[in-house]
Amino acid sequence: MAEKQGSSADSIVVAQAKTDGPREAADEIARQLASADLAMAVVFVSPFYDPETFIAELSRRMPDVPIFGCTTAGELSPGGWEEDSVVAMGFNATDFVIAARPLLGLSTFRVDHGRSICTELQQEFSQKTEHCDPAHESFGLLFIDGLCQREETIMSAIYASLEDIPVVGGSAGDGLRFEKSWVFHGGKAYTDAAVLILIKTRLPFRLFKCDHFEPTATKMVVTEADIERRIVKELNAEPAALEYSRAVGLSDSKLELFSFAAHPVLVRVGGAYYARSIQRTNPDGSLQFFCAIDEGMVLTVAQERDPIDATSRMFKEMTDDLGEVSIFIGFECVLRRLDVEQHQLSREMSELYRRNNVIGFQTYGEQYRSMHVNQTLTGVAIGKRALAPQ
Repeated sequence: MAEKQGSSADSIVVAQAKTDGPREAADEIARQLASADLAMAVVFVSPFYDPETFIAELSRRMPDVPIFGCTTAGELSPGGWEEDSVVAMGFNATDFVIAARPLLGLSTFRVDHGRSICTELQQEFSQKTEHCDPAHESFGLLFIDGLCQREETIMSAIYASLEDIPVVGGSAGDGLRFEKSWVFHGGKAYTDAAVLILIKTRLPFRLFKCDHFEPTATKMVVTEADIERRIVKELNAEPAALEYSRAVGLSDSKLELFSFAAHPVLVRVGGAYYARSIQRTNPDGSLQFFCAIDEGMVLTVAQERDPIDATSRMFKEMTDDLGEVSIFIGFECVLRRLDVEQHQLSREMSELYRRNNVIGFQTYGEQYRSMHVNQTLTGVAIGKRALAPQ
């Protein structure tokens, strides 16, 4: 299966391939994007395909186009939710100017080194966009190894260096295996790495964030934690898994990924609540989180709202703000998908994404401005190119 979703006249050309192997998928994507004059291509690749083979083959077929992206826990395709596929976006050179840098060796990443790289990137970008207002005409995309546990550190370095350029993005996945995830830059696939892309456009755009949870009155305090490894050992001075189960009304024997998807906890930052999701229960009864945690942090038990209604409202708000939206570039937590599936709303959500042209991938975590969050749909909505006067 392969479909071409746009033409070279479009600001962003969307392509999709679902073939037997990585070379065949690279062939399909390259063929579908061949007629466009591209500033860059971004690809989201299922772990069904060997990532190193795919990106090498695609780069060989498109030698003059910078290609970025990552592996996924599911794809957001022109037809809605998808798996075992490749989704690509080609950004037309008429409407976009880009500059990008990889951030390698995240396990030993230092904030000062990250700031230096980001400052160099900002300088290159400024030279390319001399007459641009960065606060209104630029945004960044960040793709990061979803198993590196360094998202907050990376975001800190980025936000200290990029002035007023807002950033959204996602943590790469590998289905639900949680073994190895990859990001793409320069024709190669990297683990323990991230890639930051700065984008300038005169097209109207807005960043967005959407979840379907509200805070309750039930609180828990992290009283013992392994901060470096994102492990909570005690909540309210009790074993973490037992206290979490009591707070959300579950039997600890039933704790699994679906339980955590249905019962995230929230952290209040700057007057707003952000989801903090749990990945698993460890054999010692501690809880492994997807996001950074700290001792003394107050976790609020969440209450669910209707996910279809919440997402529909966000799409309407973006459309009311921008006028007609040509594409929603989206980064959706895989736990959000699992929660929607438990409520048997997969078909409705997938159709909602199809109608609104949401293109992206399902993640191990989402970036939104300075925050790393979970169980959220983040991204950027891009409006249509103004028609030239007749």
